[in-house]
Amino acid sequence: MDNSLSPFNPNSVITRVNHNEKTEVDSFFVHVFHLSKKISDETHGAFDITVAPLVNAWGFGFKKSTGVDSLIVDSLRQMIGYQKIDLQNNRIMKKDPRIMLDCSAIAKGFGVDAVARLLERKGIKNYMVDIGGEVVVRGKNSKMNAWRIGINKPVDDSLSVNQELQTVLAISDVGMATSGNYRNFYYKGGKKYAHTIDPRTGYPVQHSILSSTVIAKDCASADAYATAFMVMGLDSAKAFCEAHPELDAYFICSGEGDKYETYFTDGMKKFIINEK
Repeated sequence: MDNSLSPFNPNSVITRVNHNEKTEVDSFFVHVFHLSKKISDETHGAFDITVAPLVNAWGFGFKKSTGVDSLIVDSLRQMIGYQKIDLQNNRIMKKDPRIMLDCSAIAKGFGVDAVARLLERKGIKNYMVDIGGEVVVRGKNSKMNAWRIGINKPVDDSLSVNQELQTVLAISDVGMATSGNYRNFYYKGGKKYAHTIDPRTGYPVQHSILSSTVIAKDCASADAYATAFMVMGLDSAKAFCEAHPELDAYFICSGEGDKYETYFTDGMKKFIINEK
């Protein structure tokens, strides 16, 4: 996985693609590419793996930021757009050689799915795979119950030391992922800049959603949709979920003062066993 999709690995497939080297992509890359394009189409570009130049410019990517202003954002937006890339004969074709890819918002979930498939091939029926909060669960836990998975309150905590649960879910045979702006952020000029960048505007999102948790049939899809919903904002995310009943979602949003407000799909209700 690292050798395929990590932009931090100087020898990975995606790094070679970003450097415009002639390289054939592997099966991991092909799967993630096609799923990414599908979700980009469905979300009208709220999810977009060509967002890499903007993520780098804002200081959250695999290249060091040299500063950003509106002129830089406008310039970088010219090379953003999932419609500007294609896969032909296992090679990535770009309409602009400056286009760079970053699959971080889906690759971790896909890695969880890959480990789960390995366990399935070994005949293991009851398991939980967790990589950095992205999860696949199958069967039962050691107490022969559905797996218990917590959703953290979105407390600003870049070191992940002050974790407090918002709710607990009982789930099985699904993938689950959470995206949030409470761990990867910085303050500049008294303003908070979080790592979720809207590919359509070029700027960090400023919506009320602080945390987006999605349950789907696989973790890669859950991972990508969770990010897309952070970009879309609550109203658009709610409308999308209503049109896609195969997805369930739990949103934690900023409320009055220091309070949180929550919204979850009707299908999510059956999973909730402990709502704070």
